[in-house]
Amino acid sequence: MFLVTGGAGFIGSNIVAALEERGLGKVAICDRLGSGDKRRNIAKRDLADIVEPERLFEFLGDNGADIEAVIHMGAVSDTTAPENDHLRDTNVRLPTALWSWCAGHRVRFLYASSAATYGDGGQGFDDDGAPDALARLRPLNPYARSKHRFDLEVARMVAAGEPRPPRWAGLKFFNVYGPNEYHKGGQKSVVAQIYPRAAAGEAARLFKSHHPDYADGGQVRDFIWVGDCVDVVLWLLAHDTVDGLFNCGTGEARSFADLAAAVYRALGAEPRIEYIPTPEAIRDKYQYFTEADMSRLRAAGYDQAFTTLEDGVGAYVTGFLNTDDRYR
Repeated sequence: MFLVTGGAGFIGSNIVAALEERGLGKVAICDRLGSGDKRRNIAKRDLADIVEPERLFEFLGDNGADIEAVIHMGAVSDTTAPENDHLRDTNVRLPTALWSWCAGHRVRFLYASSAATYGDGGQGFDDDGAPDALARLRPLNPYARSKHRFDLEVARMVAAGEPRPPRWAGLKFFNVYGPNEYHKGGQKSVVAQIYPRAAAGEAARLFKSHHPDYADGGQVRDFIWVGDCVDVVLWLLAHDTVDGLFNCGTGEARSFADLAAAVYRALGAEPRIEYIPTPEAIRDKYQYFTEADMSRLRAAGYDQAFTTLEDGVGAYVTGFLNTDDRYR
């Protein structure tokens, strides 16, 4: 059995769907569903169990012998979240406890880190998981710092020779887009935010640049189709000799203007863009450039091609956003 925390969330529900579709085994999720889109994210799935977060370690105690891997996608993922106990409990203390449980019960452990840990990119985007390399990074907001703290804790435990899961990996997800992200509100991908305006024949709204090196719409990010993220997760589960912290991007940065144009062209329309000021609250914490260095994952043996921006956005728009059923 696979346990996916955050299994009703964006990346988590896509992993759950792939595990089921490929017949890899029973899947249980740990999540809080509520009554909205998160519940619809798993409506098509045949799950072994849905575990409330308060029952997580009770469930592990009752089912430990049957669990093949814990895939930890659950987190406070809001990049505007304040520094508080809830953020630390969810993004640092919980994964540390899961790491320890997996180490003690000899269960694989995969977890979600974030490209936000790289801060303004001044130290590059090399996924070196050594303690001294990680210590040089300067995340820009509390969410990113919380993810970074757990990466540092993993690096410390590994370097100290403390107990570890038999196989483990952390994935620094870059800008992921794709189906089942609709519950995320303002944290949805720019693709999902642009689509309603593009479909209505209105102009997309993108942030102006407040950096002299980047034109409006010229800010660049490494945008990755969620299906590629899922393929990396499944590849890691299938390989018994790979451990470590890895980037999960495409290795090719593209501009927000390119992204917007891809949405319109997927709808057969000419791009229309207007630029609005970046909110002052995030202006000095904004990543103007991200691009994953994928050499470590490639060196580990991952040889699948990543989906191009145009193909990924096209698949998302025509296969999900512009259909009667947006859910995977």
